[in-house]
Amino acid sequence: MPPPRRLSAAEAAALVRPVDSMAIPLGPGQPQELLQALGERDDFEELRVGASLLTGPYKLFARRGVQLLSGFHGPIERALRAQGHDVRFIPGDFRRFGPILRRMRPRIMTTNAAPPDESGRLSLSLHAGGTVAECIAAGRDPERLLIVEVNAKLPRTRGLPPEHPHSLPLDVVDVIVETDRAPLALPESEPSPVERAIAEHAMRFVPEGATLQTGIGGVPSEIVKILAAGPLGDFGVHSEMFTDGLMALHRAGKVTNRKGLGTAYDGLSICTFAMGTSSLYAWLDGNDEVRFLPVEHVNDPGLIARNRRMVSINGALTVDLEGQVAADTLNGRQWSGIGGHEDFVSGGAMAEGGHSLVCLPSTSTVNGEVVSRIVARFVAGACITTPRHQVDVIVTEHGAAELAGRTLEERADALIAIAHPAFRDRLREEARDRLVWRMA
Repeated sequence: MPPPRRLSAAEAAALVRPVDSMAIPLGPGQPQELLQALGERDDFEELRVGASLLTGPYKLFARRGVQLLSGFHGPIERALRAQGHDVRFIPGDFRRFGPILRRMRPRIMTTNAAPPDESGRLSLSLHAGGTVAECIAAGRDPERLLIVEVNAKLPRTRGLPPEHPHSLPLDVVDVIVETDRAPLALPESEPSPVERAIAEHAMRFVPEGATLQTGIGGVPSEIVKILAAGPLGDFGVHSEMFTDGLMALHRAGKVTNRKGLGTAYDGLSICTFAMGTSSLYAWLDGNDEVRFLPVEHVNDPGLIARNRRMVSINGALTVDLEGQVAADTLNGRQWSGIGGHEDFVSGGAMAEGGHSLVCLPSTSTVNGEVVSRIVARFVAGACITTPRHQVDVIVTEHGAAELAGRTLEERADALIAIAHPAFRDRLREEARDRLVWRMA
């Protein structure tokens, strides 16, 4: 195959037709320079772009004739939708992004990557996710295009070769766009008092030698901070997202990755993407302790459950009194996405000696009014992210409700006990009226 063409971002953007289809990776894998250049065009008639968790307010998605097909909404998607732009949600957990892409078969695949190594391979850096296979398929198809934005400021990270090298050979790439734009960095934030209280209650479910999955936010950050400073250790990491908190746990010497899988996954921290501070990206550069694998492997519930004392830590927007979790819709509208929520809740709960923790504050403020996030029933239009039979432990600042193996009545009782005290009497009345709970 001919070597890739090296083009400017504007020249590469010109290869996109007015009527076309394109896909970009989730968040940290997105080619920022190319997206900026595409936003300077205004001649699109029907451009369909598959994406998840946009990293910036790209003008492209405010252009007439451009349709954003999102697998995971973030603040940018919500803002675009509120402004009336064409943003549509595709239901699917992160593990299904690869199969969805195969069915969509966009003509153009894009990604970012670190510069070629000595063997001429381009590390996929901060993102493996669900796009790797389709990037290679597009690059090998003469009717399709693979555009790779090579960024000198991205860290080189590794997979598990030969099956999962987490890199692209130059001979499958059609076009290279070079940039030195700084990758999106997320600032560290201090947890609130409520988040600290939730973390303290969650800690009793994290044993010595646990394998951990954490995401972004104050609660998982505080849990990892406590673990890094505390007496426990011998931890493993098997997490969809790699964060600054997990880096801190490594730096504290608390990670051994003796996960008990009996495979190449032992001895290594496993993830499918990373987002955090510039310090995290510098630490990941050339770091053999952390390996990036496609999401269909990282988020496989069966593999998750095989980890030694797996503990998954996830959030939620609302939980009802039967233990159903709504984590991606709010007041009937799409708020975020399904991601790996159900996979890690299921896998953690099935692991020997493990747990899955769903953590949330007991209240939120909506239009100046304090409302309970533990509810007797969901509002019309709400969607269940994770069904009740998968759920293990719910944690708020008022305690932890262990739901696995409990009856409906026992679940309601346990969840009311960790609701905000101001709402408990009302929840009891609503539970009785629904006949979820037979009052003694």
